[in-house]
Amino acid sequence: MNKDDQDVDSESSEEAELDVEFDAAAEADDFADDEVDDTAEIEVSESEESHYGDAIKLYLKEIQKGTLLTAQEERDLATLIAKGDEAARARMIESNLRLVVKIAKRYMNRGLPFLDLIEEGNVGLIKAVERFQISKECRFSTYATWWIRQSIERALVNQSRTIRLPVHVSDEIKKCLKIVRELVTRLNRDPEPEEVAAVMGVDAQHVGRLMTLVKKTYSIEHPMGENSDYSLIDTIEDNNATNPASLIEELNKYAHVSDWLSTLPANEQEILELRFGLNDREPQTLDTIGRRFGVTRERIRQIESKSIEELRRLIDERQDA
Repeated sequence: MNKDDQDVDSESSEEAELDVEFDAAAEADDFADDEVDDTAEIEVSESEESHYGDAIKLYLKEIQKGTLLTAQEERDLATLIAKGDEAARARMIESNLRLVVKIAKRYMNRGLPFLDLIEEGNVGLIKAVERFQISKECRFSTYATWWIRQSIERALVNQSRTIRLPVHVSDEIKKCLKIVRELVTRLNRDPEPEEVAAVMGVDAQHVGRLMTLVKKTYSIEHPMGENSDYSLIDTIEDNNATNPASLIEELNKYAHVSDWLSTLPANEQEILELRFGLNDREPQTLDTIGRRFGVTRERIRQIESKSIEELRRLIDERQDA
């Protein structure tokens, strides 16, 4: 069995375990009643709308147009969905988008933007729609809540990790920022990466990695000059999609990253290259890579996580050798 097949089996096993866990607790009255009530009308205050931004305001107004389903309508739609009816599937999803928002609001301020929480919750909702069976003695909203919460919580675990820089990397960043500050004063403009690299005695790519880490770990308003009138935001180029963890690995002076990448299956190697901008490729978002491979962003995230763990294992083995 190849690795992709094992991944599919692993996902199926996890989903089966979640179904078992749900069935064992579905009769918990307090929890079930609370989750069914989550389908009630969502009221969004003006302050919340201002905080969420225009995109979220538009989304919330759009999903308010959908009508809630009765228990009988849920059973009827579930029967049609089991027969492959796409219209029924779409209606079941659209009628429960407010439930996703209600649950996502509980996870705000934990490391993911609200829109991302909603997106991850929608992934869980879709899974619930595809797996819901009439035989389950509960409303669909109660069943879906388990899948929505699982999807959001998994995304929080994967994306909201604290970045800890090794001491030598922190020292390099301080040196780099000092040189940038001196060059800004001398040249009266932002220095090019090549100019900073020449003073540091490293290549321009290394400077780019350091500056990306600065963006990820320092405030962009961090003062650059003694009079605090010049900040990092004025000097750092925007390279959003680079992953700090992989950059730290490179900055730890591992000499054979390309060789180690070549030990991975071709699809995993390409995903890492696209995700982190390796081998002179442009960094891509999870959504963009998912469309390229014809899978969901969550699947790309899973492959990314598994591949990085495999590389870490290989690095540890070679260090111990």
